[in-house]
Amino acid sequence: MATAARLTHGGRRPTVAEVADAADVSRRTAYRYFPTQSKLLIEAALEGLRPTMEAAIAAGPLAFGEESLEGRVDRLVTAMQRMAAEHEPLLRSMIQLTVLEPPAGDAPRRGLRRVDWIESAIRPAAYSLPTASYEHLVSALTVCAGIEALVVLRDIRGLSTAQAVEMSRWMARAILRQALADARRSRRRR
Repeated sequence: MATAARLTHGGRRPTVAEVADAADVSRRTAYRYFPTQSKLLIEAALEGLRPTMEAAIAAGPLAFGEESLEGRVDRLVTAMQRMAAEHEPLLRSMIQLTVLEPPAGDAPRRGLRRVDWIESAIRPAAYSLPTASYEHLVSALTVCAGIEALVVLRDIRGLSTAQAVEMSRWMARAILRQALADARRSRRRR
């Protein structure tokens, strides 16, 4: 990814073979993970967004109370949805490629960055929620943050981008509050 990003930085559109050669990786391995040039270039572009997302997650208070956890989730979802709107053509292309060419074998699944970002934002909850509840929270948040949520809210519901971002934030806060309430109820029953 780093090699592909470096080669595309100057406006080039390197092939999978060119990136493999420059990264000193076998072409066979490169093609196993990136069967097309389009898939490689989209993934490289998306990987370039990681620092922006990580900065948004880290921008809040370091104390990990429920209020700061909600703030972290809110910042994450806001940043993800604004980024999705800003890079919508790229992300729609990624969806199209994924639907047309599902990953084969052990190739990486789409959406790993999103899960990484969500887990980073809610890491404090991992210590206070039962494991199953934490995993449910991660899964639920993946549905309300990202290009798919933006597509549904804008294309199906007819919301503006600003309204779609706000609705995603509302959903994420509701999901987080419910997960925390469920955990409190579970602790009281013990």
